[in-house]
Amino acid sequence: MFKKLAADALGLSDIGTIIQPSDYDKTDADDYVMHEDNEKIYFLIKTKADEYCFTNLAVIHVDGASAASSKRTLNRYPYSQRKISGVALETAGKIDMDVEIKFSIGSETFDIDVRKDQIEQLKDLYKALIRISEITFENEIMLNMATQSLDKAVAVLQNARTDDNNLSDTYKGLTEFGFNWLSSAREQYHERDFGEVFEKYINN
Repeated sequence: MFKKLAADALGLSDIGTIIQPSDYDKTDADDYVMHEDNEKIYFLIKTKADEYCFTNLAVIHVDGASAASSKRTLNRYPYSQRKISGVALETAGKIDMDVEIKFSIGSETFDIDVRKDQIEQLKDLYKALIRISEITFENEIMLNMATQSLDKAVAVLQNARTDDNNLSDTYKGLTEFGFNWLSSAREQYHERDFGEVFEKYINN
């Protein structure tokens, strides 16, 4: 019991190690990366029980029940479906043996301990996650503005005088225009692939 308390106090209970790219293929997470869709691993942290894999498309969490168990649960969190928020980096104190990176993706919150001597690499991941968080936040604002602008335009056209004989054609035109316009806006402001962000900040 005292050993466990001491381990928790020093941050030794489940400290993760940042895996080098040359060893990605030796991890469990690599088996679940969609290489067929050009998905690529940019950062991977491995603890005794878990793996946290950051790709250009998603965060992949290989969740182990315990270090002694071979049972694993795979969870995939695509950036296009879940926003990253609450990104924080906690540096080590004098007696700490680890540093921590914290973030939420959708409703899931992660708090990952990493070896203190790998702080510089962890800073790169922190920067990448912060930037992804900023981009998705800004894109959401722009997409909402685009939707509101279209709604106003449609309302004006609907209230304009229209020949009853042309009413169905007018609504058909509005529907087609609105669909195409929103599809274009969504494509521009709803990013799925953040490979460029990782390429910029992750210095392997």
